[in-house]
Amino acid sequence: MKIIRGKRALVTGAASGIGRAVALALAHEGANLCLIDIDGAKLAGTADEAKARGVATLTRVCDLADPKQITAAVDSLLSAWGRLDILVNNAGIAYYGSTEAMTADQWNRMLAVNLLAPTQLVRELLPTLRAQAEAHIVNVSSIFGLVPMQKIAAYQTTKFGLVGFSAALRAEYDQHGIGVTVLCPGFVRTAMIEEFVTVGLEHQEYRIPSWMCTSAEKVAEEAICAIRKNRAMVVVSMAARLLWWSTRFSPGVRDWIIRQGWRRLRRAADNGRG
Repeated sequence: MKIIRGKRALVTGAASGIGRAVALALAHEGANLCLIDIDGAKLAGTADEAKARGVATLTRVCDLADPKQITAAVDSLLSAWGRLDILVNNAGIAYYGSTEAMTADQWNRMLAVNLLAPTQLVRELLPTLRAQAEAHIVNVSSIFGLVPMQKIAAYQTTKFGLVGFSAALRAEYDQHGIGVTVLCPGFVRTAMIEEFVTVGLEHQEYRIPSWMCTSAEKVAEEAICAIRKNRAMVVVSMAARLLWWSTRFSPGVRDWIIRQGWRRLRRAADNGRG
């Protein structure tokens, strides 16, 4: 998709973090936006920033764990616009802890928001996406949709699922003019990541080493580039690519890198307490 200006894009999880950054990057390119999030107040803030860039903006407060709310949001979008060109499935939640300690409700909500909602949105929007001369789907996964790690089994189940779902969609619909990209960022400085790692360190004070991190704006920049060039997969940040490459070619090295990374975080936490 060489020209984004004038296209109509849906972005989930647009109130903050990566979703907000992607929404504003699309607005900068001239795309009109439909923004979805469960946080209405922050969603309105993103919409105001997008409108300041001169694009039309719709908002919809929606709990993506509820299939009926998703269908209502799709119906509202199609009623207002009649079509869609770009779908960005970004919304997600995280949980760190022992797999056996997770409740059924935690498992079900994680699967619903991170995996079932994107698949439902794709299913319900495929007819209008196929009707366009060109369209694009971006599914935001994670480096942990490619690289295994301890105590995030539910999160990884959903993110690995998004990687596979994206590959299957691309194989099926690329010939029909629908590009599909899966984005796999490493650590991104967002509220979700800060909370996620803090829980992993038992609420100790710390700072994630800068070499392990990237920004939401960098992820958004990669998303725009992927839409333009129809890239199948984008692993964002050198640290994330290192983990991915080591997993593919040397799982033992991967295990060592992960252990070293968490040891660095724990040392940082100890230094912070001292």
